[in-house]
Amino acid sequence: MRLQNFALGQWVQGTGSATDLFHAVTGDKVAEASSAGLDFQAMLHYARTVGGPAMRRLTFHQRALMLKEVAKYLGERKEALYALSTATGATKADSWVDIDGGIGTFYVYASKGRRELPNETFYVDGGAEAISKGGTFVGRHICVPLEGAAVHINAFNFPVWGMMEKLAPSLLAGVPCIVKPATLTSYLTEAAFRMIVESKILPEGAIQLICGSAGDLLDHLECQDAVAFTGSASTGRMLKESKRVVHNAVRFNMEADSLNCSILGPDAVPGTEEFDLFVKEVVREMTSKAGQKCTAIRRTIVPDNVMGDVIAALRKRLGDVKVGDPTAEGVKMGPLAGRAQVREVGKAAEGIRAGAEVVFGGALGALVNADAEKGAFYPITLLACNTPFANSAPHDIEAFGPVNTVMPYATVDDAIALARLGKGSLCGSLFTADHRVARDIVLGTAAYHGRLYVANRHSAKEATGHGSPLPHLVHGGPGRAGGGEEMGGMRGVMHYMQRTAVQGAPETITRITNEWIPGANQPTDRIHPFRKYFDELEIGDSLTTHRRTVTETDIVNFAGLSGDHFYAHMDEIAAKESIFGKRVAHGYFVIAAAAGLFVDPAPGPVLANYGMENLRFTKPVYAGDTIQVKLTCKQKTLKETPADGVPQGVVAWDVCVNNQEGEMVATYTILTLVARK
Repeated sequence: MRLQNFALGQWVQGTGSATDLFHAVTGDKVAEASSAGLDFQAMLHYARTVGGPAMRRLTFHQRALMLKEVAKYLGERKEALYALSTATGATKADSWVDIDGGIGTFYVYASKGRRELPNETFYVDGGAEAISKGGTFVGRHICVPLEGAAVHINAFNFPVWGMMEKLAPSLLAGVPCIVKPATLTSYLTEAAFRMIVESKILPEGAIQLICGSAGDLLDHLECQDAVAFTGSASTGRMLKESKRVVHNAVRFNMEADSLNCSILGPDAVPGTEEFDLFVKEVVREMTSKAGQKCTAIRRTIVPDNVMGDVIAALRKRLGDVKVGDPTAEGVKMGPLAGRAQVREVGKAAEGIRAGAEVVFGGALGALVNADAEKGAFYPITLLACNTPFANSAPHDIEAFGPVNTVMPYATVDDAIALARLGKGSLCGSLFTADHRVARDIVLGTAAYHGRLYVANRHSAKEATGHGSPLPHLVHGGPGRAGGGEEMGGMRGVMHYMQRTAVQGAPETITRITNEWIPGANQPTDRIHPFRKYFDELEIGDSLTTHRRTVTETDIVNFAGLSGDHFYAHMDEIAAKESIFGKRVAHGYFVIAAAAGLFVDPAPGPVLANYGMENLRFTKPVYAGDTIQVKLTCKQKTLKETPADGVPQGVVAWDVCVNNQEGEMVATYTILTLVARK
């Protein structure tokens, strides 16, 4: 079967000779791949001119809903992907991380997109900046989608997740994507991609696929394009330094090799839960995906007084791991993805062994339902390096397979120094119940890591483990790890957007951003804003309320009602000696009294109070002070129609409470659910 490419909205078979792709267990040919004959320049042009405009017309919420629908569509058909995944050497657990993990990433971004981003085609970043004395000249930052294409070059180890963790933030940002999976396992990527195309959920031009060589694709990049790369550091550097990337300052995100470490804290001695958790995690990271994970533990750093205990515990647990056909009962580790990987891992392991000794494995034992001569199997190999400061190999060479080196440390500072010798890692982990040790090691190693997992008995039941990237958190790392960041919630989305500072008059900036800022117009009319439907409200619509004088009785009654008898409110003598100089009204009474001034009590379009944000008390309110409220429609966000069928939106109201001198005493934002007509 020859894989097909998806280019210019059509499935296209590559011409000429093709690369043969083999089953990792049986060695049988699974498929062949070729991208010969594709016009890569045309693919980029198509993405920019067809996919880009279609995606940018959609709001963040519309894009998020598409991600949700795609995830649902794939979830209903994932068993076919599971069946094909075994050809890559993946066990069922490995496939779950890859396939369900990819689908889950779409769900997370769909959810976060609707919760954290506006129902707009652009994003307003931060508040208004006052840059003039009189307030007539202000600045804000907006983020808009890049108007190019996102080129995604993925590794072979996670054919589905690797694709989807890059697609999710790109598509949410509104940028079309060209996916280039690693050829070795591209048959699984192609199968998942084909499902996405068949769903017909994404607009035309949003996604394209290259199965085979990327050819001269990068030679046609322009300044609005972006590249996200996962793979070897050497390949990544070559691509990053390519002429067009450099010349056009193309955004380039790189995730590369990583000699990740796990540290056993000095308190985690044999018999503690932390010791057992550590041993279990190291074994899992060595054998999951046969160690073919960019986040896998390569260096195991342990106190020198328990090194023998650690090795003994690891040997015992590793000895129980069955290796063979991942579909066979009881098999916990399958083969590497291909025979070429066996040779590469073997060469790297030999390099590490120059300064270390094998303490477990190192040679293939009996396989379950598999032939070592046909499959791409590599033995579990545990090494010990007793002089880690004198031997650089464990800190310089990555064997991308089930290979791990144990090394001792004498002090916490030594453990930190060893972790830093990796020269930049995607992730690290620490197993300790001592919070002081945790603080010292985290702060001592954070600059060298993209993510740090602190493990102990308190989080073990729910923790995702050392090597599990999550869409909520950044995935990437400094130095050797490539210096990039992916995912991290909205941080990943912003990578595909241009942040632009916009300056002008408050009213101008308000109309550009659809978000009222102080100094912009505040029109009023005889209709109370709470009597207006969502569709009728205009940004800037405002209400100046009647006034209320605060009395001592108000303060006493609120104390009795709330139970708040803080001395500044109730103790005349203590209050006189406080920063207020005399008794002061409760801040929350001021908020309650303000609500009484601006709320329209009759039934109407306002359905509910949705929340309060950014509350600040700026001046005290005393008995005898008179307060007044200025209420302004700040922002409107259209919501999906809920199950009860009442169309609605969220309105953000700027609330400014002033005293009789016109001085602001409190400011905040309230959110209301408002019905649409």
